[in-house]
Amino acid sequence: MNITLVTVGKLKEKYLKQGIDEYKKRLGAYAKVNIVEVADEKAPETMSEAEMEEVKRKEGERILAQIHPDAFVITLEIEGKMLSSEQLAKNLDELATYGKSKVVFVIGGSLGISEDVRKRSDLALSFSKMTFPHQLMRLVLLEQIYRSFRIIRGAPYHK
Repeated sequence: MNITLVTVGKLKEKYLKQGIDEYKKRLGAYAKVNIVEVADEKAPETMSEAEMEEVKRKEGERILAQIHPDAFVITLEIEGKMLSSEQLAKNLDELATYGKSKVVFVIGGSLGISEDVRKRSDLALSFSKMTFPHQLMRLVLLEQIYRSFRIIRGAPYHK
């Protein structure tokens, strides 16, 4: 399986990079994992609704440019569907079984994702009703993907 994380903004925190590198290494036994960072749109601290939509639109164009036409797209959204680790594992296993070998996870910027990216999404996934830093979500997401593969294989990590 080919898994791509398309994320907005550069990751600067060393401790997050170390954690992400660890899970990418662990995932190497199960899937090819690629992280694509697209530029975040520079924006003033206070913006109108129209300005916020414009920022999301521009970031959305960059995100969509990185998504292969036949990829299964999972967007991370606060209003998305909440799944257990077992349910995420089942979804990934079914995608692989039915020939969807390209899976793209999208983590938007600080304002979220554009309507065009939402329309391209095959599954809107929520980890919580809480808001998390999008940089931290990279690490959390990779850990859950790794956990999913361990569940699929019946390995003890999940416990």
